[in-house]
Amino acid sequence: MQPTQSLSLKIVEKIAEREEIEPEELHPPIHVAINTDALDSLYQASDSEKNPSKVEFVYRGYTVTIDSTGDVNIEKRVAAFDPDKTTV
Repeated sequence: MQPTQSLSLKIVEKIAEREEIEPEELHPPIHVAINTDALDSLYQASDSEKNPSKVEFVYRGYTVTIDSTGDVNIEKRVAAFDPDKTTV
């Protein structure tokens, strides 16, 4: 990976790797789940003390967590709510 790679691109690549597909095959695009410009700018600040302690969001059934250093952790959600499937 390139050292200047954006955080959102890093996330897309990690999820694509897990799903064994190319990053451009991920649908919906990540910007549907989170404002990627805002996310990337949070972690581009020159003063790392201003980084949030943690950012967490859900994308494609994964919980994506970014810590204050910009380290990305991706975990498959155990149970996802599907509004099209209801149980009685």
